[in-house]
Amino acid sequence: MTARGGMTSHAAVVARGMGKTCVCGASALNIDYSQQQFTVDGAVVTKGEWITVDGSTGRVFLGQVKTIQPELRQDFYELMTWADKFRRLRVRANADTPRDAKVARGFGAEGIGLCRTEHMFFGDQRLAAMREMILADGVGAREKALEKLLPLQRGDFLGIFREMAGLPVTIRLLDPPLHEFLPSVDDLLVELAELKMALQRATTLADMDKLLDEIDEKRALLRQVNRTREANPMLGFRGCRLGLLFPEVTRMQCRAIFEAACQAQGEKKKVELEIMVPLVSLSEELRQQGELIHDVARQVMGEHGTTIEYHVGTMIELPRAALMADRIAKHADFFSFGTNDLTQTTFGLSRDDSSRFLPNYVDRKILRDDPFQVLDRDGVGQLVQLGTERGRSVKPNLKVGICGEHGGDPSSIAFCNEIGLDYVSCSPFRVPVARLAAAQAALEAEATRVALEAAENAAAEAGKEATEAVPTAVAD
Repeated sequence: MTARGGMTSHAAVVARGMGKTCVCGASALNIDYSQQQFTVDGAVVTKGEWITVDGSTGRVFLGQVKTIQPELRQDFYELMTWADKFRRLRVRANADTPRDAKVARGFGAEGIGLCRTEHMFFGDQRLAAMREMILADGVGAREKALEKLLPLQRGDFLGIFREMAGLPVTIRLLDPPLHEFLPSVDDLLVELAELKMALQRATTLADMDKLLDEIDEKRALLRQVNRTREANPMLGFRGCRLGLLFPEVTRMQCRAIFEAACQAQGEKKKVELEIMVPLVSLSEELRQQGELIHDVARQVMGEHGTTIEYHVGTMIELPRAALMADRIAKHADFFSFGTNDLTQTTFGLSRDDSSRFLPNYVDRKILRDDPFQVLDRDGVGQLVQLGTERGRSVKPNLKVGICGEHGGDPSSIAFCNEIGLDYVSCSPFRVPVARLAAAQAALEAEATRVALEAAENAAAEAGKEATEAVPTAVAD
């Protein structure tokens, strides 16, 4: 439960992918970190007390409410079988770990539409190596830190390939701004203050020396963190920009991907690999990153004496990318629309902050729906349709899908079906909803087509009868 954010904020997206209940943007919460407690309308809840979170309704109960584990019975699987007979859209899942991939496949996902590699860097050992890479001075130090991450990433990818054998797996290269892996400036300042207070209470020279060393280390880290700070990190040094300026990062990730693919193939697991370059707005960005990916692929396949079939594409998440899709498509095997960021950049909204006023916009009918929950067809949807049409004007068979949270929303899925996308990708636990919505969209589209055809035939028949009719003259 968070005081800020909304249904598509980062906390909600991660929780949904893990299958955890989550309520974001509970603005009535007053969280006091210093006292380890929060208050709501005068009620105080301290650390260690139970609360029960209902992620379906957004209600939060004080105390430990009895819960039951839902079970999927045979009628669920029968309904899904019916849905699969009628739908045209493929349904993939956003999955970042072998566990997520297994859950997704169990719910009927037909591959992974988005594997976010940045989620693999969290955890004590991985985060330490990641921070070492970010704060390194020079290429050599950065490559040394990346060597520690390579086997960890390779193991993750291998587990995903095993779980998704025979199905496509789209792996997105490192996307978020680097500050997300670093401690916050505020936290470092608090820790520095605490160390200084401890220094005042030190009673031995040994304790003082130790604390002074820790203060020096903390100050050095603070300087480095300040050096990487950006005024607007979501529009700053991230995505393909990171891979272009730090090619060793892309090289490490691609080596881990291809080594894992070679190993999985050696285990007789069929690998269908797609590598996605994020935050592209210029065709040259994708061309240069593509060249690097192909170079690493040749090296690894040569070392293993095998061949891996793979595709390189991009995530369309910026308005310029959608407008220039015909040029970008020349270097892409597929497009995946990142509708979360595309909505942010089209509206000029932050999905982590907009919950403060968007509900009011919906209540006052300024917006029909929250655009982070239901795809904005008129604006963002127009960019998706335009980008798809322009991309396919260059490559008629270009595979196109979406991988934002809209991929699990029935109304948004209907729009994707309408404009001819190939697939949607959503959180594993939303896959059944997406399968059903895709079938409903296909049936509705067919019913509309039949009705229009019948109306056209009736109009043609009426016109024919009018033409053939001979007026009768009546004598006076």
